[in-house]
Amino acid sequence: MKRYEEIFARYGGLVNVRVRANLVVGSDGATTLNGRSAGLSSANDRNRFHAMRAEFDVIVIGGKTAITEPYRKTPIPLVVVSHNPLIPESLTTHPALYWWQISPAAAIAKCLAEFGNRVLIEGGPNFLLAALPEITEFAITRTKISGGENKIDLVKLLTEFALVSEEVLTDEIFQIFKRVN
Repeated sequence: MKRYEEIFARYGGLVNVRVRANLVVGSDGATTLNGRSAGLSSANDRNRFHAMRAEFDVIVIGGKTAITEPYRKTPIPLVVVSHNPLIPESLTTHPALYWWQISPAAAIAKCLAEFGNRVLIEGGPNFLLAALPEITEFAITRTKISGGENKIDLVKLLTEFALVSEEVLTDEIFQIFKRVN
């Protein structure tokens, strides 16, 4: 049985389960610049990023992302997975915030059970690595920007994924990878 089939079976036979991780990455593997992903992101990337959310039932992020990125308002429910019980003040008015102190894998399973079969992960490198066994696809924007922080090894991250779509622009490349095993 292929890995993605195991994921589908594990979640009660849900049809078309999609657990997509969305990530912007600099030319040196950085996922943030000056502490936030926005420093690596262009207007094209942000437009794709916000449009992508319409395809999903829930957004999942880690605690560090909740603190450093602007998530005051999202068009779909926002689940924060963190060991820290303190919710950042910037999120206290979010109309559909869920703060769970469970593992990323448990959070994804709970999201699939409570919100629907389409989960979008927008977490940082540590969160993505912890959630990797549950992820069925990646949406990656590669930029020419370098000199940032929170680096990730895309070759290692994408070992079990195949490129299925790519759009090359002047300053960035948009790619979709799907799990192959």
